[in-house]
Amino acid sequence: MIDRTAIKPYGDTLNDGRIQISFSLPLEASPEAEEAAKRLAGKMGIEEVSSVSMHDMGEGFSFHILYGSCKYSVDATNIKVAKVETKMMTYYEINAFVKEKIDRKLNIIGACTGFDAHTVGLDAIMNMKGYAGEYGLERYPEINTWNLGSQVPNEALIKKAVEVDADAILVSQVVTQKEIHVQNLTNLVELLEAENLRDRFILIAGGPRISHELALEIGFDAGFGPGSLPPEVASYIVQIVHKRISDRERS
Repeated sequence: MIDRTAIKPYGDTLNDGRIQISFSLPLEASPEAEEAAKRLAGKMGIEEVSSVSMHDMGEGFSFHILYGSCKYSVDATNIKVAKVETKMMTYYEINAFVKEKIDRKLNIIGACTGFDAHTVGLDAIMNMKGYAGEYGLERYPEINTWNLGSQVPNEALIKKAVEVDADAILVSQVVTQKEIHVQNLTNLVELLEAENLRDRFILIAGGPRISHELALEIGFDAGFGPGSLPPEVASYIVQIVHKRISDRERS
């Protein structure tokens, strides 16, 4: 029986705490650098540390892989994580849902904003070929899409969203150095709020450092991280659009 109140990593046997970590140091590869890496691991709560590998990265930098036992545990019974709660539907179910319950095509616009030139994630969701065997949103007959590509200023994205009367805005952020992704996403929300447009759109963020929790914190409606599939995003959008329509009809 696993004690969910004291969860630890394991390698060979349950609760042995065995863990592997890797990081770079601003030190040339040397016995001193290796010892520095091991001492850092010790300060992280890792015991019985051994250096598995050390590589010279050039110009006074080294890369280290370490192995040891983590002395800490976590109580998994007290963990609560913000996550998208809408039901996941198939490509065919989504199109049928839109046709039967919304009775018009949805308009979805997407872009990589700021200086972000990486469109792989955005294209995986929007392009017709899709990702991991799932059709992209361009393939959905009940959805109109506009993929604006990369390095799109937030102002231009908002202008186009208003022009096409978008139901949802998808923003993909891959560049994360110095939290630039958070800055771009926050700026978009601020611009929408300044123009009294925030409530007009469903805002969705995606990218390698995006979580639903982060998206909510900065004012978005949902966040989809690495590995998210087109029908996951589409399912969320169509159900939220339908809910908003139903709420307006009741009020």
